Amino acid sequence: MTSLLVRHIGELVTNDPSVGDGSPLGLLTDAALVVEAGRVAWVGTTAGAPDADAVQDIGGRAVVPGFVDSHSHLVFAGDRSAEFAARMAGTAYSAGGIRTTVAATRAATDEQLAVHVARHVDEMRRQGTTTVEIKSGYGLTVRDEARALAIARTFTEETTFLGAHVVPEEYSADPAGYVALVTGPMLDAAAPHARWIDVFCETGAFDADQAREILAAGRARGLAGRLHANQLGPGPGVRLACELGLAAVDHCTHLDDRDVAALADAGTVATLLPGVEFSTRSPYPDARGLLDAGVTVALASDCNPGSSYTSSMPLCIALGVREMGMTPAEALWAATRGGARALDRADLGQLAPGAPAHFVVLDAPSHLHLAYRPGVPLVQDVYASPVPTG
Repeated sequence: MTSLLVRHIGELVTNDPSVGDGSPLGLLTDAALVVEAGRVAWVGTTAGAPDADAVQDIGGRAVVPGFVDSHSHLVFAGDRSAEFAARMAGTAYSAGGIRTTVAATRAATDEQLAVHVARHVDEMRRQGTTTVEIKSGYGLTVRDEARALAIARTFTEETTFLGAHVVPEEYSADPAGYVALVTGPMLDAAAPHARWIDVFCETGAFDADQAREILAAGRARGLAGRLHANQLGPGPGVRLACELGLAAVDHCTHLDDRDVAALADAGTVATLLPGVEFSTRSPYPDARGLLDAGVTVALASDCNPGSSYTSSMPLCIALGVREMGMTPAEALWAATRGGARALDRADLGQLAPGAPAHFVVLDAPSHLHLAYRPGVPLVQDVYASPVPTG
């Protein structure tokens, strides 16, 4: 068994408040870590580091946990850049563009979709993302939702069945019939390839009663629930997520005091997706208000071809700081440990003994540079060691 000592880390973000400076980031300076069998075996100072089979000196650069992107839609085909251009010229965003992607995705082959996902996952990895959640939702037929999840499952364990994205054109006159399809044959085909079930609970998509029914059907098939909610306007989705004890509810753009209190009381993670607001010119969520109320916040890319075509978690961190009132430390925690919480993964988003060795070397002396130098490719190396099983 080979061990690796990574030493002379200028600043190590562990996300373990029991070490280092005692902050949520658990900062250590002139630090080191040891990797063995795909996991972190030791963290501490370079001066106190144990021997290892191999040594890598990173010359004072910062190391942070790998980003955990807990919300993406990577299984798609087609292009919606014209829609983006129209929004930048003043056209309001609506969810109707999803159907454009549905048509292109249905027409694509499995190989074309897999190549497309691989390109985006590689793009994410080069920007420091070591864990990504991938949703279906651009097929909206039994066959297309199942194949989307089967493809996604070859790239990540964190796969989400989103047959309840929108009601497709062929069911526009029979939304109840579509809900029956989603909770019946479509769920049967999708469940073997999914860990999660999701619903777009918004005006123009699915209401609270439909969302409750779909989530209950998923739970009966062993799928944990999550929701898209309160993106386009106020609505019942956030409080429904809290009532049901879901791990996370995503978007959370339009909240009132009752929504915020429900999130704080339930412990449901509010996953904020600032790439959406950047791309749609919508108001940004109030991350500062959520954090001050004691809500756990995650940041994710929502990488998709319509409303947020970015795969960059560093961009999301910068937007969280500049546009949503987060400190650089809060934004980094939300993009790492917060994303892990949103996926109900206690093992991810930290660099503590026993955790998977998923970390990023920044060509910078501190994590502060992620927000301080937006748009600059600071990720020098990405480690995502496979953890042996069995």
